[in-house]
Formats: sequence, structure tokens, C-alpha cells
Amino acid sequence: MMPHYFNQVKRKKVNGPSAAVIRYDENGGAPTVVAQGSGQLAAKIIELADKHNIHMEEDETLLSSLLDVDLGESVPPQLYSVIAEILILIEEMEKYPGKDF
Repeated sequence: MMPHYFNQVKRKKVNGPSAAVIRYDENGGAPTVVAQGSGQLAAKIIELADKHNIHMEEDETLLSSLLDVDLGESVPPQLYSVIAEILILIEEMEKYPGKDF
């Protein structure tokens, strides 16, 4: 059997969307992966995020790393700086609604 290598765009077309959800508690502790999936499950996650005005970050590399983390597990320390940048961006967006970032 020949291995199939897909680029991210083609993979998304074949498998449908993918999504991962993290939860961060400001009182301490590392961000935790609380939901993840692809296809119809990811579509539902995205739909719920849209419905509740939850910010979504589109970063294929980060998503790929988060999909490798088991549900309920903490985000690995190597991703802390990326997650911190996203949290800072969200905080700025909440301070200044309507501003383009």
C-alpha cells in the first residue's frame, strides 16, 4: 500500500474541518484541551463557538499539535507562548471592540 501525503488544504477537503477547544482558568494551571474533533464534530464545535461569540484562532500548526493532546490533558509547555499570544489578542479585542487587529 502506498502512503498518502496530504497538504493541509487537501486534507481539510477530504476530512472536513478540524477543531480543538482549550479552557484556561486565570486562577492558575495550564490551559486544558476540553474538546476536539474533525468532520461533523468539528463543524458542530465551530457552530457552537460562533453561536456564543467565542473567539476562534485559525492556525493549522497549533491545531495539529492540540489534536495530538488527549482530552482533559494540559497543553504542552512548548505551546505556552503561542497560547499566551492568543490570550493577549483576545484580551485586547475585548478591551477595544470594533478595532481591527
